[in-house]
Amino acid sequence: MAPQYVDDEDGARRCYPLMAQLRPHLATEDEFVDRWRRQVADGYRLLALLDGPRVIALAGFRVQENLVYGRFLYVDDLVTDGALRGGGHGEQLMTRLKKEARILGCDRLVLDTPLDNSLGHRFYFRNGLLAASLRFNIAIAQ
Repeated sequence: MAPQYVDDEDGARRCYPLMAQLRPHLATEDEFVDRWRRQVADGYRLLALLDGPRVIALAGFRVQENLVYGRFLYVDDLVTDGALRGGGHGEQLMTRLKKEARILGCDRLVLDTPLDNSLGHRFYFRNGLLAASLRFNIAIAQ
């Protein structure tokens, strides 16, 4: 099974239960689809790994450019169904993301992960990613 692009609303809706494992703050399927639609307009792509009709792993990404990295592929989301972790699905998506980065002319692949995500850190290290910086942020009251 090869990762497939999610290019329509029905496909995005099928991805919601899995994305909610990674992003539990997305309270409803409609909220997720609305955000997905807006992000797609800005270049976001979603890759799904399927087992029949079931979405078992997802990767969301976009191409960005800045003065630090040049042109790079930024991975917004990477998740495998919690019941299926350790089966190589994340590695399959990571391999595809690296290939996408090369095809899209990116100099590197970049992602952020929480400092307390030690299992994720181990996965990223095994897949050749190195911790190169800390990202600082602050919530801006509206």
